[in-house]
Amino acid sequence: MARQLRIQYEGALYHITCRGNEQRDIFRDDDDRREFLSILEKSLTIYSVKLFAYVLMTNHFHLLAETLLGNLSEFMRHFNITYTGHFNRRHRRVGHLYQGRYKSILVDKDVYLSVLSRYIHLNPVRVRAVVKRPLDERRRYLSTYPWSSLPGYLVKKKRTDFVDYSMVLAEYGGDTDQARIEYKKQLYSDLSDGIDIADGMVGSTIVGSERFVTWVRETFVKGKNQREQQREQPSVALLHRSWSRDAILLAVQKETGKNVEAIKKDKGDLRRMTMEMLYRHGQLKGPEIGAIFGVDYSSVSQERKRLRERISKDPELDALFSRFEKVLVGSREGELP
Repeated sequence: MARQLRIQYEGALYHITCRGNEQRDIFRDDDDRREFLSILEKSLTIYSVKLFAYVLMTNHFHLLAETLLGNLSEFMRHFNITYTGHFNRRHRRVGHLYQGRYKSILVDKDVYLSVLSRYIHLNPVRVRAVVKRPLDERRRYLSTYPWSSLPGYLVKKKRTDFVDYSMVLAEYGGDTDQARIEYKKQLYSDLSDGIDIADGMVGSTIVGSERFVTWVRETFVKGKNQREQQREQPSVALLHRSWSRDAILLAVQKETGKNVEAIKKDKGDLRRMTMEMLYRHGQLKGPEIGAIFGVDYSSVSQERKRLRERISKDPELDALFSRFEKVLVGSREGELP
């Protein structure tokens, strides 16, 4: 069977699900769940992905995420491989953790962002052991379920830094106490009446308004076979990467006074940070970054790994990298035509 085409573009929103192989558990205890969220947080940062909602169940998970750089496949490959490695090492097992590839549904952000967030948050009360309980019990169970982004939507003190709550709450009047109350009311209404996204579903790949579906078809599908689409989408990404590369290198030079040749000779954190910026915000792959600095792709990977390890152990370097990143990204965005 042919693989489903991944429609990818900057700012695309997806409902992502991934299930355990043979319906087996992918979380055996809370330590697994905490490590999963830690890996998720790091992956979101590395690939510039914005997360609006998540839920961890016993044998699967759901994410509602926006890829600012149009890099869903790269993000999910890194994220899933990293967690699988942790799970296998910790539980002394080998082999696949997940049931095939992850499933991703392209979502119309203007219409279905809030709906999909509630659909995801209601997952804990859909399991067989809970679904037949009285309504009040299901409400209590839902509001106390710890392994989802819902607590941060209901109580501000329970928020995590890696979830963007403001975009969904904007539909309820903004990030305010009243908006959180209104979100909770709608969620409980969905719990009683059900929530249906079938009307906006096209096949198993898109959920959105007729206008959105038409735009996707005209832009990515119409008149093109799968091979042609796969050729054209990377071409667009390559154009973006080329622009991002030049803008980031220019920003580095403005900020540090050092050009590419000087950074090549640095052999320290400045070169590592520049490599990380090119990978994280320029969408360049290891071989492309290596070509700039005159090294092979494995050296790029090692340098980026060394930077992450040093940042995790050195708060001052972590703060410096954050400031460096903020300046470079701000400079790059300011030069958009």
